[in-house]
Amino acid sequence: MKPNLERRLIDYIMNNKNRFYLLAYSYTHNEQDALDIVQDSIRKALEHLDSLHGESQMKSWFYQIVVRTSIDFLRKHKRTSVVEDQVLETLMTAQMDTYTDLDLQVALHQLPTIYREVIILRFFEDMKIEDISHVLNSNINTVKARLYKALKILKIELQDEEGASLNG
Repeated sequence: MKPNLERRLIDYIMNNKNRFYLLAYSYTHNEQDALDIVQDSIRKALEHLDSLHGESQMKSWFYQIVVRTSIDFLRKHKRTSVVEDQVLETLMTAQMDTYTDLDLQVALHQLPTIYREVIILRFFEDMKIEDISHVLNSNINTVKARLYKALKILKIELQDEEGASLNG
């Protein structure tokens, strides 16, 4: 194992730990489970550092580990949990990109996971389509299709919410 690469990986993880936590939390909706996923992801990354092909790939490589670990966790535990809007808003305030639109948060969490993850990676993590494709181990066209579908669903949900607010 290359000690310099390991040091850079650790620095990268420490500098972005809140982002990884929020990504894991977006899957589990549970603070402790998200922390466990991040910790397990770090362990996996350090164990498999030799599979990292260049420092330029570090971001997408580690995001891929976090996403896969989150999905594995969900499969293993096969459960869903509901998050209070206030808890979600509190967690989101730690992020630089804060969103106070509760309708958006609710609509985002109602999306199926395959759509929610592309939205989170693209807009909250500011990843390129190619990087998302790598992280999710999906074809670029599949990612584009899911992103388009997710945005379409969100638009409908948010228009419905706006209409309900105006009529209600």
